[in-house]
Amino acid sequence: MIDIRLVRDDPEGLAASLAPRGIPGVGKLISQLAAADAERREVISEVNELKARRNEVSKRVGELKRQGEPAADLIAEMRTVGDRISEHDGRVSDLEERIREGLLDIPNVPHTDVLPGGEEEAQLLREWGTPGTFAFDSKPHWELGETLNILDLTRGSKVSGSGFPVLRGPGARLQRALIDWMLDLHVSEHGYEELRVPYLVTRDSMTGTGQLPKFEEESYQSERDGLWLIPTAEVPVTNLHRDELLDATDLPIRYTAYSPCFRREAGAAGKDTRGLQRVHQFDKVELVRFETPERSQAALEEMTREACTVLERLELPYRVVRLAGGDLGFSASMTYDLEVWAPGVERWLEVSSCSTFTDYQARRAGLRYRPAPGEKPRFVHTLNGSALALPRLVAALLETYQEADGSVLVPEVLRSRTGFDRIGV
Repeated sequence: MIDIRLVRDDPEGLAASLAPRGIPGVGKLISQLAAADAERREVISEVNELKARRNEVSKRVGELKRQGEPAADLIAEMRTVGDRISEHDGRVSDLEERIREGLLDIPNVPHTDVLPGGEEEAQLLREWGTPGTFAFDSKPHWELGETLNILDLTRGSKVSGSGFPVLRGPGARLQRALIDWMLDLHVSEHGYEELRVPYLVTRDSMTGTGQLPKFEEESYQSERDGLWLIPTAEVPVTNLHRDELLDATDLPIRYTAYSPCFRREAGAAGKDTRGLQRVHQFDKVELVRFETPERSQAALEEMTREACTVLERLELPYRVVRLAGGDLGFSASMTYDLEVWAPGVERWLEVSSCSTFTDYQARRAGLRYRPAPGEKPRFVHTLNGSALALPRLVAALLETYQEADGSVLVPEVLRSRTGFDRIGV
């Protein structure tokens, strides 16, 4: 959530800071919020004056009663003042709710290094590895998966509809091995604490991380229970400390968690939806950090490096891009995407987004820490990153490690976990 002081003190500057996102109407919304905030403060000032007058009259009424003198006029005035205070209090409540709802609709301010524009303006920062070539006609992962009987899209669609793939046999074993290996890597080498989190969360939790109200139509809901299926483990993990006041010695906090993820929106107009490229349910290993503001940007670089390590150990060529403002997630201030090369579809596939949210989520979720004893609490900075998302990672592995006979080699780091070094025809 944006600090209301930005709206109050410099609405034009805030609108300019949000310009890289290219959101129409955001300047008008900020102006409306600034006007509502000014009215709220004016009404509060009037309420304070009325309360002071009521106290003064009440005191005078007491004096008159003790003196045995009439006080009917003052009592009538006190009742009138009380009615006006009630009206003004109601107005303040209405304005505060309007301001709160408006702030929830304003996205985070992009970092100054983030360029304006959409997907085409993403900055390529670095590449690792060289996309290989084959002496045979390579196949996309869905053809490999069908031939090897490890990917069953047809039966998944029969059970749940399109976008719900089924992995079978060695394919399921490969994915399970990937999840276990990534969790162990982040715990043993990168210093994260592993969590097992709920997959259903409350509206407050979805609001705290910025999924609601913005993405309500893209989320799955259990209406009877008032719960939401998580779109990412970021939601339950970040909300673990919602409305808590942490101590400076608690920071940094680093969590990793595996979860299935559920997203109603899985691609626009059928674009890139074949196979595992865009699905409604998928598995992901997530990294979440709570950092001091001074460490936020450095932590983003570290987290991105940790996600890159996964791809390097798997020997998959990848590249790192910094998203432009128009392509940023709603709550993010800066995001690095990791894209892996998938030779079967001849495309770069996003397998990770690593983002810093500065204090945006913390304001929504009440995540604070006290820098030192006696000092005023501050909001923490939250970060999260996929390390990694499984569907496209599996797709890239199948396509990269395919052999001329249609079999697929298993990356060396996974063989002890899968129990086999090849998925054969």
